[in-house]
Amino acid sequence: MQTTFTPEQLKDPKTARSNKVLRNCVHCGFCTATCPTYQVLGDELDSPRGRIYLIKDMLENNRKPDEKVVKHVDRCLSCLACMTTCPSGVNYMHLVDHAREYIEENYNRPLFDRVMRATLAQILPYEKRFRFAMRSAQLMKPLAPVMPAKIRNMVEFAPAKLPVPSLNDKPQVFPAEGKRIKRVALMTGCAQKALDTDINDATIRLLRRHGCEVVVANGAGCCGALTHHMGKTKQSHASAAKNIHAWMAEVNGDGLDAIVINTSGCGTTVKDYGHMFADDALASDASVIAGLAKDISEVMIDLGLKESKVPDMRVAYHAACSLQHGQQIKTHPKTLLKTAGFTVLEPKDSHLCCGSAGTYNLMQPEISGQLKERKVKTLDALTPDVISAGNIGCMMQIGSAIGVPVVHTVELLDWATGGPMPPKLANRSVAAE
Repeated sequence: MQTTFTPEQLKDPKTARSNKVLRNCVHCGFCTATCPTYQVLGDELDSPRGRIYLIKDMLENNRKPDEKVVKHVDRCLSCLACMTTCPSGVNYMHLVDHAREYIEENYNRPLFDRVMRATLAQILPYEKRFRFAMRSAQLMKPLAPVMPAKIRNMVEFAPAKLPVPSLNDKPQVFPAEGKRIKRVALMTGCAQKALDTDINDATIRLLRRHGCEVVVANGAGCCGALTHHMGKTKQSHASAAKNIHAWMAEVNGDGLDAIVINTSGCGTTVKDYGHMFADDALASDASVIAGLAKDISEVMIDLGLKESKVPDMRVAYHAACSLQHGQQIKTHPKTLLKTAGFTVLEPKDSHLCCGSAGTYNLMQPEISGQLKERKVKTLDALTPDVISAGNIGCMMQIGSAIGVPVVHTVELLDWATGGPMPPKLANRSVAAE
């Protein structure tokens, strides 16, 4: 794609990088075939190719974002299926993130949208605030039918029950069982600690059982993804910087072999810290952290799964977009589940998004709902005993509309290698009796 940025514009590092991304695009349109929003809406401007044209025009002309551009960029899920499909290697992720930052700095959103986005940015990345918000939403649920659509969706998002905080999420060191093979830091996250404490607990047990000393680093928290995808760069970089400092303290102390991440949306962002901080004094440390970041499935493939014994169960594997497209990890979770003895099933639309996408299901409830309905239908058609996924957002999205237990892949691997049955399965067994 030909671009016309001026030499003065290209002095800005972010514009220069976006220029390179744009020049890689050859207008082939392969991306439209795998774009969820294009599949649902059928509008060229709701495809990656259409958004690229809008972003190019906006950036080249230093154009103030208008309602049309903002609408179509906001509708992007950042599922990154287009990057998997693209034959030209267009880094759409970096381009759309630049566009979101530009929009955040130059567009005056309607008051309701500004308040909603600011509220989400100040609540979701903070576990205690998020817990308080979820409890408040539980009390408001009887009023949900008369609420505006976006507020209603936020209230209905709240689960019926929140787990008590897990002591395992506090800064500490868990020794390996037997000989220590690796020393790893576990990213405990933010919203996940409020919504599902079983995931981190199972991850720690699994890693220790396989010879890992597990560190929960003091000062580490939200990865910054939620605010990063809102274009709120200052806030997202502040969260990311805390992680970089916390994990570098461990690197420079007793050392780390990996930073283990069990929420794939976070993993995609942490692995991109080097790019995010390319123009910052933290660039070197950010690149070190990005290089150490590993999804839990990558670490377990490297360690090798211990001998396992589980009941014969049909597991429908949901491939989170941030894992299969953002990190290009497609086979590891399925390989591990099969090695553990589970029968693994895949839906026919496994490459398409479930509609969760961070805060997308809260800010774009109509499109998200259509994607969820389609995903649930294809998963349910497999008649599984349980659904497995590697991202808390997907688990919440799918679990809200299906009668089959939805658990994290690590919970099944922990169970198979000597850990307890995942509580969601145990609860279902009791109910069935």
